[in-house]
Amino acid sequence: MQILRNFLAASAALLTLTGCALTNPPAVPAADPNQPPKSVLWAGNSYFYFNNSMHGHVGRFLADAKVTGTRATSVTISGAGIDWHDMASHFKPDSGMAKYSFNAQNDVVFNKFERRYDAVIMMDCSQCPIHPTLKPVFYDVTKKHVDTVRANGAIPWLFASWAYADKPEMAEALFAEYSNAAKLYNARVVPAGIAFANSIRKRADVNLYDPDKRHPSLAGTYLGAATVLAAVYGVNPTNLTYNAGLPADVAAHLRAVAWETVQSRRN
Repeated sequence: MQILRNFLAASAALLTLTGCALTNPPAVPAADPNQPPKSVLWAGNSYFYFNNSMHGHVGRFLADAKVTGTRATSVTISGAGIDWHDMASHFKPDSGMAKYSFNAQNDVVFNKFERRYDAVIMMDCSQCPIHPTLKPVFYDVTKKHVDTVRANGAIPWLFASWAYADKPEMAEALFAEYSNAAKLYNARVVPAGIAFANSIRKRADVNLYDPDKRHPSLAGTYLGAATVLAAVYGVNPTNLTYNAGLPADVAAHLRAVAWETVQSRRN
């Protein structure tokens, strides 16, 4: 009788394991790294959502460039570091994330996914990657997030943010840490902070900052968006006309800086 009980218990365990194997979801096909993304998740903080959200300006640039069929989702938390985001939750099959979106006519479009996103743009807090206490957290969580993003078929991008207006030395320091993390964990970098520094060097009269000297002015958000356009989508913004209401010469300067910066800082 004991032998029968053992046999039945072992059979039940085997069936349980077999059932788990059968119900595991199939691997998500990876996005083509040589093609611009059609869908992008932005995971960050107020640096992204200022001025009606940076991803919205990227969308306007794409429309100007006649790039269609794209969508973007921005998930931002005020004051957030990269460790505040639960990246895995954005890819849960039953989460509803990006299940529907809105087209140019503001009609609801129900999305069917080969994968949830082709790319994820993520950033840490404004000084976390170079903060003596938070720097190890930046590296640990970035690796975790990059692994999650790649497991879900998307390409991870690290948004290297800008220096504070009164601490310009932060720009290269931040870029160095983001670049190092990208090399370690197989990610790519948006050199937004370097674009800020290059713009200031060329035209100090163009103010890129909110009065708090941290957050972006409209010009700063526009420059960040143009840099994402050039880096992530591979679109040259120099000949585009979308200017976000900025003076034409200022917008042209910022678009040119974005393109030049991305070409000189490709990783």
